[in-house]
Amino acid sequence: MKTHYTSKQKAQIVLEILKEERSIAQIASEYGIHPNRLYKWKAQAVENLPGLFEEERKGEKALKVEYDRQLKELYTEIGKLTTQLSWLKKNLASNLLRSERLALLERGSAELLLVVQAKLLGLCRSSLYYEPVGPSAREIAIKHRID
Repeated sequence: MKTHYTSKQKAQIVLEILKEERSIAQIASEYGIHPNRLYKWKAQAVENLPGLFEEERKGEKALKVEYDRQLKELYTEIGKLTTQLSWLKKNLASNLLRSERLALLERGSAELLLVVQAKLLGLCRSSLYYEPVGPSAREIAIKHRID
């Protein structure tokens, strides 16, 4: 069965190799790793060693600056939209008649629920579901008879 080593374990083993207190063959037999694998790990460590001293934060800093810029733009957009929404609510409720606001409703809309539309248009939601029922035929007949 193949043994998997964590990056921390690999680093410790490569550090032992770089100290050169014991041979690679001795280290390989101690950890049960083939010497060729140890040579590969050592070569990989030596190859990536210069990168440790370079300023690796340049990429991270650029990403952070871009993230902060986007975040600021989004908060600005949210503020603008919130202001526009409150202005729209205030003007719709005060300038349009109830019947005109009712005409603006889109029942069954997938984009905005009826609850949200009613709130935006300043309408009482419970009144939206009421459908007036006309008099029954029997009632009309009785009223004609009375007349």
